[in-house]
Formats: sequence, C-alpha cells, structure tokens
Amino acid sequence: MTQGAGQEPVVRTATLRDFRVPPYAQTPLPPSPGHPGSAPLGEEPPEGYTPTARDLPVISRGDAGRDRVVPEPQPSQPAPARGPLYVVGDVHGYLDELLAALREQGLVDADGHWAAGNTRLWFLGDFTDRGPDGIGVIDLVMRLSAEAAAAGGYCKALMGNHELLLIGAKRFGDTPVNSGAGTATFQAAWLLNGGQKSDMDRLQEVHLQWMSRLDAVVEEDGHLLMHSDTTAYLDYGSTVEDVNDTVHAILTRHDADECWDLFRKLTKRFAFRDEGGAQAVRDLMAAYGGRRVVHGHSPIPYLLGEVGSEDGEDSSRPVVDGPHVYADGLAIAMDGGVTMAGKLLVVRLPLHD
Repeated sequence: MTQGAGQEPVVRTATLRDFRVPPYAQTPLPPSPGHPGSAPLGEEPPEGYTPTARDLPVISRGDAGRDRVVPEPQPSQPAPARGPLYVVGDVHGYLDELLAALREQGLVDADGHWAAGNTRLWFLGDFTDRGPDGIGVIDLVMRLSAEAAAAGGYCKALMGNHELLLIGAKRFGDTPVNSGAGTATFQAAWLLNGGQKSDMDRLQEVHLQWMSRLDAVVEEDGHLLMHSDTTAYLDYGSTVEDVNDTVHAILTRHDADECWDLFRKLTKRFAFRDEGGAQAVRDLMAAYGGRRVVHGHSPIPYLLGEVGSEDGEDSSRPVVDGPHVYADGLAIAMDGGVTMAGKLLVVRLPLHD
C-alpha cells in the first residue's frame, strides 16, 4: 500500500504521508494441394508416391460374417471438484499475523503447512514493506503454492504496487526516472513507502523472478480480483489476458521509466469510493468480467473516512472485523489496515452479506 492518487484523507494523522500521492506519484496461405492418395479414380498418383494404409483396398479374409467386437466405451472421468475460494488482503511483512489468520481459517496447520486440500487461495498483493518480514511472507506464499498444488488445490498471488516498488528498487536503485514532476528514483520511493533494509538484504533472484511473473488481474467465480482500487488497469489492455501480458512484457524489458509509469498508475486509489465509484467498477467488469470487484491496497479505515493511529492508542479508531462492501455492493475492500493496528483479512468468497 502506497501513497494515494492526489487525494488526502479528511483526518490528518501520523500516517497521513503514507497515503498521499507523491508528486511523481495474415496473409492467407495458398490452398493445400491435397493428399496424393486422393487423386480421382483412374488417375495415376504422382511419381514417387508410396501408398499409405488409408489408400490400400480392404481385402476380406473370410471373416466378414463374424460379429465385430466393439470395445465398451469408457466412462468419462468427472472434472476434479473445485474447492472453496479464499482471498487474502495486504500483508506488508506481517508474517506472524498472516500465519495466525491462515490457521484460523483452517488453511494451514500448526506448523504453517498447507492443510486445505483442494481449496483455492488468492493473495491480493503487497507482501513487503512497513512490516518486519516481507521476504519471509514471500517465502511462505511460494512454499504454500507448491504444497497446495500437490494437494489438488492452489495458492496464487497477484501483483501489488509494492511488488513493483521492490523490483524497481533492486533493479534500478538511484537511477533517475521520468516522473513528470521532477526527479524521482525507485530507491527513494521504496524507502519513503516503508522499505525495509532486512528485506533488501535477503532479496534473491528467485524472489524477483517470482514477483515479476505475477498476474495483475484475474476472474474467479464471478469475482474480479485485483490489487488496486483504480481503473488504471484499463490502460494496459481490454481483456484480463491483455493486461497480464502487457505487465509481464513491461517487467521483461527492464526499462526504468516504463516500470515507473506502471508503478505510478497502480498506486492510484479510491476510484470506487466516491460519486461515480459504482460506474468505475462497472467499467472494469464490462472489460474483464465478474459481478464484483475484490481489491486490497486502500485500507478500510481510509475508505470509511476514519483514520486511527499506527500505535493503536486511539480508542476512537474504527474496528475492522471484516471486508468492506461498497460502491452499490459491487466492490469488496480487503485491506484491513494491518500496518495501522488493524486486521489482516483472510476471507472466504462469496460473501454472505
């Protein structure tokens, strides 16, 4: 979760800077000649042609009167049953809280191993920054992905803006990028948005490769899953496949300015919150499918217009006990604000609201 898109919450608190947008912020083929053995009756096949089994006459062996044995048709195998669907909001390095939430839902056992059979689990992005163990979170999700697949389910993850930020900080460091509002660098933006030196020290190529291959959007059971509450995804394609292919291609080209523009756009927020928000959700679903959008990125307290302190001492702060449904019931927010003493949400879909 990164600073917003030019909007400031009404209530100013110690965490306000975390949610302010930084200034940077087919020619047709000729017809085939046909099979040589298909020459009209009476015509000779081309020179050098050797007849194949299909061209040779059937010669009776005197057994034409016998009953031909027809193999019994084999019953078709039913498709594997699809398990229940769960989603996880922003984690931001809070590994212990994540494990506790997964255990509470019965998705992992006491040792943190997959215990959910054919369940389908989607993380909505933002694994690192602000919290103490972002790399530990990535390692856990990577391991659970293998364990879930072996059990007949799956554990998958989407690209968050903090994944883009960490990739950029590692690849481009202090290389200036064209922010459109002065000089900016990935390194400075990463530090400003809670980058942890311990994460950077432990970051390995396998983590970078895994993050770079994450999809940005997916549709599951009528739920359009994405990290950010923004319509900027529409800038990258008119279908889910187009968006994901475009994002992967950008990260493959290793162009700092192009990566920065992608990070900047997916850092925008609050597109579904105010007047016109329901229509913004409908625009996304018209392009990508689904009957509801499910996202992380913007903490639920900010969507409600109420902000508590990070140290949790403000007794008036809103209590987050579940996802927030809004935009005429078309959007579900999943960032419970774990970085501001909120709650790390792990929820089964569909919601019964």
